[in-house]
Amino acid sequence: MCNCDDDDHGGKKLSRRQALTTGLAGTAAMAATTLAGTAQAQDANNPYAEPAVPGLPSSDMKLDLSRAALVVTDPQNDFLSPDGVTWGVIGPNATELNTVENIETLFRTAKDHDITTAVSPHYYYPTDHGWKFEGALEKLMHQIGMFDRKGALDVEGFEGSGADWLERYKPYINDGKTIVTSPHKMYGNDTNDLTLQLRKQGVDQVILAGMSANLCTESHMRELIENGFEVAVVRDATAAAQLPEGDGYLAALINFRFIANAVWSTEEAVAQIQAAAT
Repeated sequence: MCNCDDDDHGGKKLSRRQALTTGLAGTAAMAATTLAGTAQAQDANNPYAEPAVPGLPSSDMKLDLSRAALVVTDPQNDFLSPDGVTWGVIGPNATELNTVENIETLFRTAKDHDITTAVSPHYYYPTDHGWKFEGALEKLMHQIGMFDRKGALDVEGFEGSGADWLERYKPYINDGKTIVTSPHKMYGNDTNDLTLQLRKQGVDQVILAGMSANLCTESHMRELIENGFEVAVVRDATAAAQLPEGDGYLAALINFRFIANAVWSTEEAVAQIQAAAT
């Protein structure tokens, strides 16, 4: 008589639970082998190269410009100017990716096609320096005076400061049409009004760019996706710090690939916008 709870395995009986566990372990091992082979197939000289044999499904995101927005995080001097306080650790990656120019290309293309455009800035006021506990990057940003302003209603000394927009972006941001949200205080837009502003514009698709990749840009991606937006991250219109603790851009790129609805280059994003406009 068959014992339907057992399987024969080398003369020993396995419960269904044991058999299932064994099967899952084998599947996981096969997947790990496949992914290892894929990783080896990547360009050994470029850790950011797309995998030769992707292990994840390709994107099928298509833009509808009537419900799409360009969102740019922290397009500010402290990140993107050679005079900014983080350029020493951000600059090499931003230069390699052509980030400053690529962000401008996205701004220009969005304006040319009358796409809703929003900027989510990062500001710190004197009261923010009284926080009782901080993460590692918060400590560093406060120590170097990153994004500092004299107050929420005080713009004295703002023009040209580290908290100000990069000069070349000002014509796009200060055109009276771009949404400038309230500041985010940590990394994601859960502490500002970006989601409200986008919803009020009927937006549910976001083309996401800006600074910095593994901090505010990634956090905005996660928060937007959690709130039901379809998000395409523009991988070369962002950049990150490269520190002894790790390569922030590589960390972000992996998560963009795993989580975003699409990961495009600037050239691909422009082509998607142009295709949607026809």
